[in-house]
Amino acid sequence: MIISNRRITGLAVGVIAELVEEIGPLWQERHQARLTSRPRKRAVGAGAKHRLVFVDRLLATLVHLRHGVTHDVLACWFGVDRSTITRAVSEVRPLLAERGCTVSPDVRLRTLADVVDHLGASGTTGIIDGTEIRVRRPATGRKDRAKFISGKNKQNAVKSMVVTDAEGRVLWCSPARPASCADITHARQLGLVKLLADGPALEILADAGYQGLGAQTGGRVVTPPHRKFKKNAPDWYEEMYERQRKAHSSRRIRVEHGIAHLKNWRALARHLGRREHMSDTVQAVAGLLSHQQTADLTSPRQR
Repeated sequence: MIISNRRITGLAVGVIAELVEEIGPLWQERHQARLTSRPRKRAVGAGAKHRLVFVDRLLATLVHLRHGVTHDVLACWFGVDRSTITRAVSEVRPLLAERGCTVSPDVRLRTLADVVDHLGASGTTGIIDGTEIRVRRPATGRKDRAKFISGKNKQNAVKSMVVTDAEGRVLWCSPARPASCADITHARQLGLVKLLADGPALEILADAGYQGLGAQTGGRVVTPPHRKFKKNAPDWYEEMYERQRKAHSSRRIRVEHGIAHLKNWRALARHLGRREHMSDTVQAVAGLLSHQQTADLTSPRQR
């Protein structure tokens, strides 16, 4: 029932089968490595067996990411203890995050450098934007407690930079950072300026939060035009400025569509777990969404 209903996991049956085939051996390898890495009184493989097989561990993780279902509910659903679900999610989620974003059946983008190379080789336009995800407020007295407060939304949040193509397909999501970090600062810390300055000629659209990157990247980052008149602007300038701003916005809007598809996964609408897991959560959801988008484009019904 869980596998056959796409509304529960967000993925088609064929995509889940590919995940089982790809991630199953990796999970088994890491599980065996954990068993052999510590001193043991009993042989590896002795003792009680797993009550939750790998397929169920994967499904529990997918349902948790898609709907934000608590571990207690999943434990009742699968008939195991809550700690078993917590352990399963903590083991499978990093494996999903490491897969990267799928742009074709044989191409995966795992780093920002991969994205820049892909955009340059394919000659497509990229779009970047930052998105914020609400998280729990740090405890009183914790160091750097205020750094999670977003200057825009005045809420405790983390931020990730999302890169899509001109059609709104997700190409990459950055690891999460505290939301007090400005968009342009985040992009610089990720090394975008150096990658574009030393990389191929391409075009990346961005909003006003990234103004200044265009000059640093040789015009590769395109932002809305600067306003030359702060007051008493001529009528002809107001009309031209508004036309240019709307033209840029209409091209850049596809990244908002891509972010909306990401936020359909409830784990990214508001995160109630540990903030340390947000980077894996963001990149796992981005990889799953891009894999499903690629599968939809390449399926026979779409041809």
